[in-house]
Amino acid sequence: MPKTDYSSWSKEDLIKKVNALEKRKKYGLVWDAAREPEKVVLDCQKELPVLKEIKGNEIHSSNNDAAHILIESDNYHALSVLNYTHEKSIDIIYIDPPYNTGAKDWKYNNSYVDENDAWRHSKWLSFMNNRLRLAKNLLKESGVLICTVDDNEHAALGLLLQELFPNKEIVCVTIIHNPGGIQGKNFSYCHEYAYFIHPKGGTYISKVTREDIGPTPLRDWGKESSKREAAKNCFYPIYIKGNRIVGFGDICPDELHPAKSNVYRKDGMIEVYPLDKKGVERKWRFSRQSVEEIKDELVYGKIKNEYVILRLKKDYRWKTVWTDAKYNANVFGTQLLNSIIKTGFPFPKSLYAVQDCIKAVIHSKENAVILDFFAGSGTTGHAVLDLNKQDGGNRQFILCTNNENNICTEVCYPRLQKVINGYRNHKNKNIAGLGGSLKYYRTEFVPASPTDKNKELLTRRSIEMLTLKEGTFEKVTENASFVIYRNSDKYTGIIFDQLSFSQFKKKVANVDIPISLYIFSLVDDDFSDDFADMRGLIKICAIPESILRVYRRIFR
Repeated sequence: MPKTDYSSWSKEDLIKKVNALEKRKKYGLVWDAAREPEKVVLDCQKELPVLKEIKGNEIHSSNNDAAHILIESDNYHALSVLNYTHEKSIDIIYIDPPYNTGAKDWKYNNSYVDENDAWRHSKWLSFMNNRLRLAKNLLKESGVLICTVDDNEHAALGLLLQELFPNKEIVCVTIIHNPGGIQGKNFSYCHEYAYFIHPKGGTYISKVTREDIGPTPLRDWGKESSKREAAKNCFYPIYIKGNRIVGFGDICPDELHPAKSNVYRKDGMIEVYPLDKKGVERKWRFSRQSVEEIKDELVYGKIKNEYVILRLKKDYRWKTVWTDAKYNANVFGTQLLNSIIKTGFPFPKSLYAVQDCIKAVIHSKENAVILDFFAGSGTTGHAVLDLNKQDGGNRQFILCTNNENNICTEVCYPRLQKVINGYRNHKNKNIAGLGGSLKYYRTEFVPASPTDKNKELLTRRSIEMLTLKEGTFEKVTENASFVIYRNSDKYTGIIFDQLSFSQFKKKVANVDIPISLYIFSLVDDDFSDDFADMRGLIKICAIPESILRVYRRIFR
């Protein structure tokens, strides 16, 4: 960058410059984001994105109001739309962005970025910053963001995440995804990373059930710290009677020294103390105050006619290094994808690595909404469908991907279609479908200039956005004046002509479930007085101003 000549500056301008420099952040990332602004960002100052449903690509495998969503679009535009339809509505965001390897694996302003580009890292940071700033608005207060990365941008991404999420906890997990390793000049790389970003001060990561670990002794052993005097509140009897553990005694007083680890009482109760085989007084691993919390995990065994207490623990905290054959991206990424569709798609994620990232989040169960705006080959969608099949959950995925090199139309969508409906794999074996339904959208654009004509056009072309926002996909009525959609819980009405209010009311006269009503208004009037007789049943919003407010905020 050329040096600035300050010799001709006025005193006032120099003072302003010094003040600006004093205000600069003292730690973190600084990159030249303004040198070559991203075209898709600038385009939104001229045209506003909307959604257009591609009806022929809809998939109906099972009846489900919470249809899965695929958006074919540059993800910046898709995230812009979702800022209106899904603000603070997403439980989990999982993304696998381009790793910026220098091998022309991604584009910036329609040009591939290679290792010789001096601005390669600045471009990647600008690219990620633009998208993460939009994505953070979508997460619920309890939402969790998961972002994978490799060594090329691992450190830079960590700093960017700290800047964007200063009040969140950020944990980096290492995943062994290529056990054979990729040969570098000095090391063979066999891992990548997954950043987990979640709120502080609560439990947001679940426990993992492990079947590979057997029962372990509850009695501490082997060190001075395992002796009774190290923790007196961990020396007490555990009671066995009738072939089961029935309770726990009080902490033993200092003067009580049982002669044996097993004391048989006349009432049939057996008192078990933490004495080792030499009679040395040890301690239980849990204090008397906390042991009842794990009561259901305790079992007893018998060794040489002596009862011992064992802990059969199944649920463990996730570790920060994941090593398992199922994370192998070659076997459960590339080979699995090629068994579904023939494709040269590079480096798809292991299905099970993605699935475990989702499962690790404590609120990933049942009705979680999971967003992936770097959907690529559709692994996240496949993982969600498989999880739903496993446990009967009703999770919904939202996938966003561009169609560069036909990745959406020839890889992502066909994969989802096959795993939903079932398919015959590369070994000519029938694979049963996982079920579910899918709606397919593309982004289109309307002029951003706030003329009355453009406002009406935006309203007319916002139907898909509004029905997606409300989750109401079943069409009830459509005419030039208004449309009505529904699901099992509510209706959505969109009125284009204010003269049709009475006609609309007649159409919904017998409706006994809530109605979300959107009314076209050039002056942001919601006409609530005209629907005063329906209060309690109807919620009214003026459009397009409610959409434009969101776009003004994110495109400013």
